[in-house]
Amino acid sequence: MTHLVAIQSQDLLNVLDYNAVVIPHPDEPSMKLIVNGKFLARIIEGCNSVSIIILFVSFIVAFSGNVKETIIFTLSGSVLLYVVNLLRIVVLSIGLYHYPWRSGILHQVVFPGIIYGMVFLLWMFWANRFSKLTKKNE
Repeated sequence: MTHLVAIQSQDLLNVLDYNAVVIPHPDEPSMKLIVNGKFLARIIEGCNSVSIIILFVSFIVAFSGNVKETIIFTLSGSVLLYVVNLLRIVVLSIGLYHYPWRSGILHQVVFPGIIYGMVFLLWMFWANRFSKLTKKNE
């Protein structure tokens, strides 16, 4: 999955006219992201959004609504999180390329905030619109 995310990130960067290449890291289970000949980052297992999607799905199942709504929201939310994660990696890469001195705040604060913020918004939408708990109170 990490390899797939790395390749898709590379493709998106190339569409945006950055010369991006990902190659397997020789010493670790990760992919090296190189943009315009400059090594920018490693794409590791934590970057592939699987753990965040599992966290998202767990909440939805724990506070499930009817089966059809739960399945549709779980699938559409998972796809949305996957796409947002890809965009997050691409924008982070562009930020690291142009502003390498901001790498700490970009990688540790801004971009985790984007993906976790998206999960939180989806959870709140679910809890307020579709959860059985909401329907009992109506």
